[in-house]
Amino acid sequence: MRRSGPTLPLFATLTLTVAIGVLSPAAIPSAHAVEGMWVPQQLPEISGPLKTAGLKLTPKQLSDLTGDPLGAVVSLGGCTASFVSQQGLVTTNHHCAYGAIQLNSTPQKNLIKDGFNAATQVDELSAGPNARIFVLDRIDDVTPQVRVAIAGAADALARSQARDAIEKRLVAECESTPGYRCQLYSFFGGGTYRLFRNLEIKDVRLVYAPPGSIGNYGGEVDNWMWPRHTGDFAFYRAYVGRDGRPAAYSTDNVPYRPKQWLKIADKALAAGDFVMVAGYPGSTNRYALAEEFDNTADWTYPTVSRHNKAMVAMVDAEGRKTQDIAVKYASIVRSWENVLKNYDGQLEGFQRAGASGIKQKQEQAVLTWLRKRGKAGTSALEAHQTLLALNGQAIATRQRDLVMGQLGRNGVLNVAVQLYRLSIERAKADADREPGFQQRDYAGIEGGLKQMERRYHPTMDRELTRYWLSQYLRLPKEQRLQAMDAWLKGNDDKAIASTLKSLAATKLGNTDERLRWMKADRKAFETSKDPAIRYAVAMMPTLLQLEQARKMRAGDSMMARPVFLQAVAEFKKSKGEAVYPDANGSLRITFGNVMGYAKRDGSRQLPFTRLEEVAEKATGKEPFDAPQAQLDAIRAKRYGGLVDKKLGTVPVNFLSDLDITGGNSGSPVLDAQGRLVGLAFDGNWESVSSNWVFDPAVTRMISVDQRYMRWIMQEVFPAPQLLQELGVPAKK
Repeated sequence: MRRSGPTLPLFATLTLTVAIGVLSPAAIPSAHAVEGMWVPQQLPEISGPLKTAGLKLTPKQLSDLTGDPLGAVVSLGGCTASFVSQQGLVTTNHHCAYGAIQLNSTPQKNLIKDGFNAATQVDELSAGPNARIFVLDRIDDVTPQVRVAIAGAADALARSQARDAIEKRLVAECESTPGYRCQLYSFFGGGTYRLFRNLEIKDVRLVYAPPGSIGNYGGEVDNWMWPRHTGDFAFYRAYVGRDGRPAAYSTDNVPYRPKQWLKIADKALAAGDFVMVAGYPGSTNRYALAEEFDNTADWTYPTVSRHNKAMVAMVDAEGRKTQDIAVKYASIVRSWENVLKNYDGQLEGFQRAGASGIKQKQEQAVLTWLRKRGKAGTSALEAHQTLLALNGQAIATRQRDLVMGQLGRNGVLNVAVQLYRLSIERAKADADREPGFQQRDYAGIEGGLKQMERRYHPTMDRELTRYWLSQYLRLPKEQRLQAMDAWLKGNDDKAIASTLKSLAATKLGNTDERLRWMKADRKAFETSKDPAIRYAVAMMPTLLQLEQARKMRAGDSMMARPVFLQAVAEFKKSKGEAVYPDANGSLRITFGNVMGYAKRDGSRQLPFTRLEEVAEKATGKEPFDAPQAQLDAIRAKRYGGLVDKKLGTVPVNFLSDLDITGGNSGSPVLDAQGRLVGLAFDGNWESVSSNWVFDPAVTRMISVDQRYMRWIMQEVFPAPQLLQELGVPAKK
């Protein structure tokens, strides 16, 4: 499933994603309209292909980011969602709500297994202190301000610092009105900068989630597979203070009343129909250098997959012994499993498509074109060489960077470093603090500290720490860190065992203790005897040095990347090829049609799956443990008036040729009239490698049909109150 947050390729610290300003319509061939994650500013230029594909809305209506329908589309900060009622009801994927479901689960009351259905608004559960719904308010082009700030910097480090400084200033100005969260996005490697302002809703509540045997039917076995039969949907509700402004969770809060919300489609979706997705895709790498691709394919993906498999096995083993561990780490394990299957699938796709050769050929074509341009191509050629050098620097320390990065994600050590860094930054003026440690970040930090206990177990935390310390000891000598060696006090398993025994005495596993340290000054940390805090104090100078080295590479990339990527864009336009943005977490629109495809073995894949196929797959055991109530309803042909006349049954999932990636999970799938026909939640196996190389013949998006969602809420896990709120017709 396409979830947010997988481990990024190592070059991602160097690469900013691609987007463009204004294109001529001729630069966007309609034959390839399905390929591309278009920025809102491009919508007028792609109006022709949109109309050809079947869109009935006017380009002006679609370009209104706060109007109908785009104004209903929101970000969850890693997934996409949409308002579906004037009472702040939000629909997204089950796997996007999984963290909230897990957070509210215990061994005694397991919502992951049993599902959740709030009978009334009073019964709705907090999705956690860090759950957010971001409602887009405005987009401003701030390219001139950022370019001026960077241009005045003397060297690579100064450029990186100047960019941070202008970002903080722009964000601060943008957030001067309370209740808003702003973010600066870079496009075209720094060719364009846009500032997004979002209303930040802080009280998010879980309303409905079907049992895991529906919401995650097929589990990792079916992940990325077709045919698919997963009810991957859930509902949140957005709450605000009585004054209508965003506020932290309170029983006094009231449902948010959005300006726009989606209506459920009143016409049956069929093969060939136009569909469109608006969402917040995380990242793609279609403009990466061939050498960056090879590093990812040859080392990063295989290495991360190997480690993830090991960690999944560790948690499974401990979870069988302690149910509390199984519940607390369920969301984390699911993320690891998704990443490793995704990476394994990409590697298979790379080999099948000959991706390395394609990337090499594409890049050489650009370089040949540049050389033929003579002096006009010199700057781009020099930029290319700079990027190769920067990639080489990243490769030189990739093992160390991976190990230290993963070690820094573990519970108490991660918290200790974060809290100590907070004390250092707090001594500075807010504008001078490192991003992530400003006053605007305190609520998020506090929320993470509060909910840590629901995803932390000391035994499991130490075992994961043991694993990554053992990986550290296997690093080449030249990649070892003096401060880390001194902290470990040895080079063998005995030293690790001694370190873990010491760490067992930390008090940072306690919520009150963590919150107390959030307010402590630097001196308190540096005189503390807590073993986790001692790690943070010992390592901080080295961690800051590593951070500075990354900033220097980013500063060099900031000058080289936009120059070369501008050349790539000009080359593609000269060939009549589409130039569209690499995904970077900002709002994008993609469109196409409902259609099946032919697998490599020649087998034809139909665009819809059927209700009866759910029962055919059922084995009574995970991951095909369909609930008995569902099997009974299927057997009795209780279709609830939701039969598709062409299929003769209720459709479950459907395929379309849209271009999506992680972060698009939960995105509303809209028909030609802008009505909700389903939710995007996955791609087929052949599409896994599309983040790097897009193949329109076999790349398909998988969505859950709104008719299946309604059928589940009617016949299996009833929620008549939600159906009424959605405004759908009564059961026939």
